Amino acid sequence: MIEKAVIKKIKEIIPSAGVLVGDEEKICYSYDASIKEALPDIIVKADTADEISSVIKIASEHNIPIIPRGAGTGFAGGTVPVRGGIVISVAGMNKIIEIDRKNLMAVVEPGVITGTLQKEVESLGLFYPPDPSSLDISTIGGNVATCAGGPRGVKYGVTKDYVMGLDAILPDGSLLSTGGKNIKSVAGYNLTSLMVGSEGTLALINKIILKLLPLPETTSTLFVSFKSISGATKSINDILLSGTTPSTIEFMDRFTIEIIRDHIDIEIGKDIGATLLIELDGDVEEVRRGTDKVKDILLRGGATDIVTAKDEIERKHLWDARRGISPTLRKLKPTKLNQDIAVPRASLPEMIDQLHSIAEKYNILIVNFGHAGDGNIHVNVMTDSSNIEEMGRATKAVDEIFRQTIELGGTISGEHGIGISKKDYLEMEVGKAGISVMRKIKGAIDPKNIMNPGKVLPDL
Repeated sequence: MIEKAVIKKIKEIIPSAGVLVGDEEKICYSYDASIKEALPDIIVKADTADEISSVIKIASEHNIPIIPRGAGTGFAGGTVPVRGGIVISVAGMNKIIEIDRKNLMAVVEPGVITGTLQKEVESLGLFYPPDPSSLDISTIGGNVATCAGGPRGVKYGVTKDYVMGLDAILPDGSLLSTGGKNIKSVAGYNLTSLMVGSEGTLALINKIILKLLPLPETTSTLFVSFKSISGATKSINDILLSGTTPSTIEFMDRFTIEIIRDHIDIEIGKDIGATLLIELDGDVEEVRRGTDKVKDILLRGGATDIVTAKDEIERKHLWDARRGISPTLRKLKPTKLNQDIAVPRASLPEMIDQLHSIAEKYNILIVNFGHAGDGNIHVNVMTDSSNIEEMGRATKAVDEIFRQTIELGGTISGEHGIGISKKDYLEMEVGKAGISVMRKIKGAIDPKNIMNPGKVLPDL
């Protein structure tokens, strides 16, 4: 519990409406998109870097945990206040400070919604590629904290590839500024990269400089059906080896197909085992040639049907169905253990086979879809948390999924982060030495362990 005198100090800094202490308000900030929950002691809605700095200084003085929070859309429990403390919400810090067309840069506050930034820059003929499925509700700050990806990662990379610099409040309340608008800079350690993906465990990010690109002239969208998963996964590798790189190659297995079947106008046969959603973008002639080449590869790979979106309305309809998969899954089972493994692209067919074997071994429903173009699969182990025996099987399935992923040279998290849901598995991937180095970094920057404690690193 935080002493009343401390809360009073915070209220002297933050307008009273920005300090929440009621039980119902605490519940609203006790969870994210994972299945974890824990109550904070208070919530602070910050509007400025100075406010954040002052609150963090108080927290440091009294050894109170600080939990940075944007929209709370994360799947790994990264914003769950597992040790109580102060949730600092930056959702209200949502200004697009600058769009610098000459340097192809944007400067934003952390509470800017990703989709809002994309629409704003596109209206100026510019392009911000990272596009997590939650883009209409997730914030740039949260994307940076977890190094979010999205479907366009196969061609354009992920959030870390676009963060040129940032401002952050350190655990002692001091301001750290890293990077800038320079395309090249090797001045000392890359502190920008250190902060990206650190999940609020090192500092609270309050301003971000993002790289932009010119907006592609046109886009071609294909929805492709295969009778076999092997045909689909082999075609993915064949496309990427052909010299043509689509902006997006999304994979959906037969369980996912059943979910989207009633939400798209395309007829999908009952014998279809996998579908791909593929996009190519660029200038008109480049996209025309690339689309023809990709269609030829798909047909040679066994595609039974290729549907091309005729206009932006059809394209949006297909993407609405794809982005709606994750929230719809709970119609199958009430509890979803959402994993976001990634493997080297050439290992994708083997990983899919392993997932099917694990599902059979533990008699558990596993639904697979995701960004197959960069080897990132969203593996959804569907279960019921009220069924202890089934949850036991589901947990064992997750353990084996991670072990098989590591054996194939993959990673336990491609874009969701580690948070609390995967921290006990991290050593499996990075080893004891990796954990040791991370602990030293954390200890050097946050010696009192107040920044989002209990996340990322396994407990001692």
